[in-house]
Amino acid sequence: MQSETINIEGMSCNHCVMSVKNALTSQEGVVVESVEIGTAKVQYDPAQIQRGSLVEAIEDIGFDVVGDNN
Repeated sequence: MQSETINIEGMSCNHCVMSVKNALTSQEGVVVESVEIGTAKVQYDPAQIQRGSLVEAIEDIGFDVVGDNN
């Protein structure tokens, strides 16, 4: 498993937190450690899913992933 902290722009409330958590939880091979306004901490199995797919899942629900290697 690989750990990742993903920085997210556009989150402003608990509904946003739940939306991101649900989007990440629905991905195969992902364990969500925590989601707070502005960040998500996850572990994922690179054999099952790549970081780009995590970014895509977040961006598909209307948020922007910011920071390194997007």
